[in-house]
Amino acid sequence: MTTYSTDDIATLFPEITEISDAGLRDQVAAVWNEAITTGCGGKGWSFDELRAVKFTLLAGDIDLTFVDHVRSCARQCMAITDVLHAIFGPDKIPVNRDYLVAGSLLADVGKPLEYDKDSAGSVIKGHYGDMLRHPFSGVAMCYKHGIPAEVMHIVATHSHEGDKVQRSIESIIFHHADFVDFDIAKYLGSRK
Repeated sequence: MTTYSTDDIATLFPEITEISDAGLRDQVAAVWNEAITTGCGGKGWSFDELRAVKFTLLAGDIDLTFVDHVRSCARQCMAITDVLHAIFGPDKIPVNRDYLVAGSLLADVGKPLEYDKDSAGSVIKGHYGDMLRHPFSGVAMCYKHGIPAEVMHIVATHSHEGDKVQRSIESIIFHHADFVDFDIAKYLGSRK
């Protein structure tokens, strides 16, 4: 089985280099390594295959990819933080930037397990995805690799699973960035 280093993962997600804590950066890469090598019904994904996966299977045939969505959310989160800090100041709205960037990169890390390919090679939601949505499998992999609870909170609460709990500031920021992309994807998919 291939093992991908932090530098390898950075070729998919260059935003990982924005995590200043080298240990957390390596942990995030280790979670992605596991997701990539064990996903797709246990067959694993190549980087090229993962780059070709659509952002969501819920919006039709759109020209937005999963990898670009993860990157978009990470960048949106950093930009939102910069605006909040410029306007309100970091004392009024404290954001742990490392946790936010790590959480934004890991929120959808369960999707490579959720997705599989059918006999024609099309990406589908697989049996694993039918049994376990990506926030749950994502948290499980994060826990296994020692990701801090504050980051796992972002992964666990980023989708509708988090609607019944108090989200942290970092989770609120990510949740909205995620739905900016998702709502735009649904809109674009509805116009085809």
